[in-house]
Amino acid sequence: MTTRRNFLFTAAAATAAASRLSGSPSTPPRTKMGIASTCYMTVRKVYKIEDLLDRAEALGAGGVQGSLSSTDSEYLKNIRARAERLGMYLEVMGSLPKDDDTAKFEATLAAAKQVGARCVRSACLGSRRYETFKDLAEWNTFVRTSHARIDRVLPIVEKHGVPLALENHKDWTADEMAALMKAKSSPLLGVCLDTGNNISLLDDPMYVIETLAPYAFCTHLKDMGVAPYEDGFLLSEVVLGTGILDLKRVVETIHKARPETRISLEMITRDPLKVPCFTDRYWATFPHRDGLYLARTVRLVRDRQSKQPLPTLEGLDHEAQLKVEQENIEKCLAYARAELNTVL
Repeated sequence: MTTRRNFLFTAAAATAAASRLSGSPSTPPRTKMGIASTCYMTVRKVYKIEDLLDRAEALGAGGVQGSLSSTDSEYLKNIRARAERLGMYLEVMGSLPKDDDTAKFEATLAAAKQVGARCVRSACLGSRRYETFKDLAEWNTFVRTSHARIDRVLPIVEKHGVPLALENHKDWTADEMAALMKAKSSPLLGVCLDTGNNISLLDDPMYVIETLAPYAFCTHLKDMGVAPYEDGFLLSEVVLGTGILDLKRVVETIHKARPETRISLEMITRDPLKVPCFTDRYWATFPHRDGLYLARTVRLVRDRQSKQPLPTLEGLDHEAQLKVEQENIEKCLAYARAELNTVL
């Protein structure tokens, strides 16, 4: 039987899709939840804030998190004016410098300030810990390097007064990320809190959110589906409300810790990720994790595994992939209107 919740967000998504396909200028009701450019990282590949603003306006989203395509003052002035006219928040994505050349990073911060961005989102690692480092020595080198990179940019962050939010990007465990925040102890250094990534590191998802919420300058809200496979488990972003997370509790926890933090959707449409936690290689960089973490996660996967096959793009042509990606985002925003409106 169709539940009221499913009916509401499916109907709203269908209305948005029909409006989009018919070319109608009407848009769905506005939700406070925004969209991150990573919603479009797989198929359409939309990264720039100006393009995201177009999409957010059409979708009825409340703001955007993406990249600036220029540091030209006229361009930045226009971006700010448009966001203000639309009543949308802006968050900028930028990369930490890999060496002593911090000019590009500083230019990104200055530009973010000019457009009125709430923060600059970045990350220490662009890949996954268990796939990137083959042994503990490599991981320890990464840790030292990351601390040095953060120390290098903090004076610049403080100079411009723009908060820097580091994502828990399948690199730091929740405890490691919290320890990093405490070690640096800067009011302008915080977290881009991703609500699903750390399941891949065998962290309990609500523990991650409760631990990192006090540092959350911005967010990547996602729901997750899980399923077993021979070397561990599969992990997949799924439409909000169809996965294992209690999303209302998630948002309430974040806002209790930081009421001013905005919630941005990260619905990545892609094939499920393999988390090979039954292999020796996986454990190479986790000297302090024991069987309890594995047992808890395996139990989570066993008890909460998706009743339907996890979504995949395999076998779909490009146009079909674009359609699925867009529909997933629309369904997530419709769910936010129907189920999260009171807590966003």
